[in-house]
Amino acid sequence: MVLQVPLDFLMLLLAGISAYYLRFASFVVLTRPVIFKLTLLSFLNIASLVALAWLLIFAISGLYSINPNRKLSRELTRVVLACSTGLGAIALYVMFFLQQFDSRFLVAVGFVFAIVYVGLERILMRGIKGLLYRFGIGLRRVVVIGKEEIAKNVVAVLRKRKELGYQVVAEFLSFNSGVAKELDKINIDEFIFVNPRANEEETLAAIDYCDEHHKVFKYSADLFSTYSINMSVSALAGVPIMELGKTPLEGWGRVSKRLFDIVMSLLVIIITSPIMLVVTIIILIETGRPVIYKNERVGIRGLKFLTYKFRSMYQKDSTGVQFGNEGIKNEEKEKKLIKTNSIKEGPVYKIANDPRVTSFGRFIRRWSLDELPQFFNVLAGDMSIVGPRPHQPREVDKYEKHHKKVLTLKPGITGMSQISGRSDLSFEDEVKLDVFYIEKWSLFQDLIIFIKTPFVVLKKRGAL
Repeated sequence: MVLQVPLDFLMLLLAGISAYYLRFASFVVLTRPVIFKLTLLSFLNIASLVALAWLLIFAISGLYSINPNRKLSRELTRVVLACSTGLGAIALYVMFFLQQFDSRFLVAVGFVFAIVYVGLERILMRGIKGLLYRFGIGLRRVVVIGKEEIAKNVVAVLRKRKELGYQVVAEFLSFNSGVAKELDKINIDEFIFVNPRANEEETLAAIDYCDEHHKVFKYSADLFSTYSINMSVSALAGVPIMELGKTPLEGWGRVSKRLFDIVMSLLVIIITSPIMLVVTIIILIETGRPVIYKNERVGIRGLKFLTYKFRSMYQKDSTGVQFGNEGIKNEEKEKKLIKTNSIKEGPVYKIANDPRVTSFGRFIRRWSLDELPQFFNVLAGDMSIVGPRPHQPREVDKYEKHHKKVLTLKPGITGMSQISGRSDLSFEDEVKLDVFYIEKWSLFQDLIIFIKTPFVVLKKRGAL
């Protein structure tokens, strides 16, 4: 998918260049003389902007979908429709802004070339991908569950037709705890459940396993189709197969969220840089170095990373490997403090009236200024601006199965739970809100949460 974007851009530029040279071909000029002045360089500048706009139309049309089983005929149909939409957009532009040169030939012929070049590029890419699959390159490792003839047919076809892009690494008659243990020993990408007679308990157990281990879950359409929130339908060996999707944050959704994170985090860092400088100076004066506190947290798919915060505790009480053996000892002291002062139940703690916090530390915690350095975590790609809060490994170790759904995307500086109660919420309520956010994600929702966060902080509700 990533390679598809620049290739489409090049094909669209090539279509424009081909139309340009055809317009100035002698047999065309004899039929219709050129009455405008437009150098190739000037035309390329215009064509590049048009190509970028068309890429956006391609994305909206689903041409960059990550569905590997989409039929070529459907993809080529989308190419024609997307190019037609782009042609309509250009026609409207020409009509409303009245170009100074006669560009109708360039537009019409460029449209035809675009369909031909992009279509041929897609066909060629399919051929190259199929060839790589035949040599065993890039195959998705799958396990097939099912005891009916339909499951055997799926396995037989996948093993025979490598160009489909699958490698069956294991097959089981049904899913149970023993199969789950076997799957833990092998590395798989997808889980295909083809068992029409499976009961709902078995199917849900298989889905939970895929959720917990971050595997793609596909199932035959005759199981139950009401569970999926965002499903995509394809076919394997003539069997309708649905892919269970728990969030629209796939493909271009994930790309747009990342672009939002980069732009907004840069904006916040620039705007708040004077504040961060003042906070840095005050911390140095009050308690010295280090100014930044690095704390290990668990992110997407269970990957660990270091979050950055302004240090709000005395050095002698700070925890973590950043402070060496003293930091490890302080973690033991902290566990005792959690038992006596924590105001939250469940795996996550929140210490009220923490005696380890400095005077200025209380101030920056109250107004969430200690979290400003986390925008650098966002730029680095470890965090997102909006998402579930990142927790420590010792907290995540106490998660129940349904809690681990929050690990399916990057943790955030703010989120649905942060604007809905902050520390006042129970951990279970936080998880429910985070799962709701994951399932109903939209870029507009991210923007609303981002805008609402400062107002929630100003109310000083639930901040510790």
